[in-house]
Amino acid sequence: MSNPLVQAFFVGRAVAEIMTERLENAFTDALSEVGKLDAELRENLRQFTDEVIERANRAADATGTGESTTGFSNTGTNSVDLQAMIDELRAEIAFLRTELQRYRTSRSS
Repeated sequence: MSNPLVQAFFVGRAVAEIMTERLENAFTDALSEVGKLDAELRENLRQFTDEVIERANRAADATGTGESTTGFSNTGTNSVDLQAMIDELRAEIAFLRTELQRYRTSRSS
């Protein structure tokens, strides 16, 4: 390579190829770490949910009701429609608010 322009071209090309490879590796590693973090967070949330349900069930058993406090099991085998549950809770909250408002107005009259 006696011509400096040709040499500069090939050096620039090699630099670009190496930088591209390293960026690809860094991006792939970052995505891998995000995936691992997401999996760990989901597992921690599942464990937390299981522990909460287990404690609630133990508390219900200790009070002598003998009823499970939830409609689903700890293993997660029963599918729960979360949106339906949220809608039901919102409806209950709205009902309780109207009853509370009715109670307040009847007391103030």
